[in-house]
Amino acid sequence: MVQYTLAEHPEVIIAIEGKDSKKAREKAMNQLMEMLDNDQLPSNLPNGFAAEQFIEVKSTPSAEPSPEEDEVSQAIQLLSNLASLKLKTQELKQEAIKIRQHVDILFEDAPITEADVASLKEGFKLLKTFAQSNLRFRQAKEQAESARRTLDQALQDQS
Repeated sequence: MVQYTLAEHPEVIIAIEGKDSKKAREKAMNQLMEMLDNDQLPSNLPNGFAAEQFIEVKSTPSAEPSPEEDEVSQAIQLLSNLASLKLKTQELKQEAIKIRQHVDILFEDAPITEADVASLKEGFKLLKTFAQSNLRFRQAKEQAESARRTLDQALQDQS
C-alpha cells in the first residue's frame, strides 16, 4: 500500500494498493478528481495538479512507547478518572444531604407513615451510592496525587 498527500493539503491522504508507480499515481489522481468533484477537499487546486506532484507518505514503524510515556499515559488516565468521580460525587452529594435530613424523623417521637418509610428506603439507596462514590473518589484522589507529580515532571521545561 502506498500513500500520497498534496503539498497544498498535507492533511489529505490518498491510499492506493501496491507500490509507488506511474499506475498508482494515476489511480491516486482519479481519487483526487473524485474528491474534488464531491467537494471533499478544503479548497480547489487553483494551479492545477499533476500526478507527479503527489508526495509519497512514508510510514514510520510505530515505536513502543517509552516507560516515561506509559507513566504519563497512566497518570492522565488516573486524573481523568478522578475528574469523573469528583463530578459524580458532587452531583450525588446535594441529594444525599437532603435525604440525610429526612433520616432524623426516625429518631423523633412523631409517628411516620408508610410513604415516609418508602421514601427513606429509596433515599437509602442514593445515600449508599453517594457513600461508595465518595470513598472511591477519596481513594482515587490519593492515587492521583502521584499522577499529578508525574504530570508535573513531564511538563517541566528541559532548558
